[in-house]
Amino acid sequence: MRLALLDRDGVLNVDLAHSVRHPGELEMIPGAAAAVARLNGAGIPVAVVSNQSVVGRGIVSPEMLERINDRVRTALAREGGRIDAWFVCPDPPDRPTERRKPRPGMLREALARFRTAPADAVMVGDALTDLEAAAAAGCRRVLVRTGKGAATQARGLPAHLLPVAVHDDLAAAVAALLGRP
Repeated sequence: MRLALLDRDGVLNVDLAHSVRHPGELEMIPGAAAAVARLNGAGIPVAVVSNQSVVGRGIVSPEMLERINDRVRTALAREGGRIDAWFVCPDPPDRPTERRKPRPGMLREALARFRTAPADAVMVGDALTDLEAAAAAGCRRVLVRTGKGAATQARGLPAHLLPVAVHDDLAAAVAALLGRP
């Protein structure tokens, strides 16, 4: 693995039904920040690839989204972690571009930025759209049971997306990816 691609809501932070609309609403998933720090310590670049339709739908301003993401950065820094690049798609669901997952645009941008072959990248997500985008981009796929992950797994994973590694949370996924507890 030469690049870790992470969804934000449901992987790094608690996924709220109404979406995170203010930094005060953001709650990190236990162990997520330390997991990112482990990836950093292993020399693996970490990029967030996140649909944020709250911006495209006019619910959250781009500036507010940046403040929310700053809250994630602060939480990661407390554990010695960092995100090396952010790829955010503000498209509303009814007007998607190639960047909005399940399409692979953001993942391809990250692969190009880090000059990484798709087979050397892992996408960690909690939704079927994350897995679909990863498959379309040619990346390895990991589903975490946090966020929408348990429900996604319970519905069954389509055969065309397999193989998909499934882990309880980002900390467990990173431990497995790095091959050590």
